[in-house]
Amino acid sequence: MKATAIKRRKYLFPDGSVAEIVVWQLPHPTSERPHGLKYRLNYSLPDGTTAVRFDNELNKGDHVHIHGVERPYKFESLERLLADFRKAVKTRGNKI
Repeated sequence: MKATAIKRRKYLFPDGSVAEIVVWQLPHPTSERPHGLKYRLNYSLPDGTTAVRFDNELNKGDHVHIHGVERPYKFESLERLLADFRKAVKTRGNKI
């Protein structure tokens, strides 16, 4: 069984910045993804630079990048993840 896309949204802002949310439901939880989700939430500036990215690539676990600085992210729920991403985008001048 493959992962199933459960959320896929892209937002294009008037200033040229872009936000994208992609979330997959895995067939079953894993030790690295005990919540059973694989995700990438990215906000890029008009020049293509990543300002904010929440993701959980293999061998890194849940983490967040803010202007090039990576730190662990404590995953609580999909709803909280989305809210944290929206808040991070809003503090940089856009709203989703």
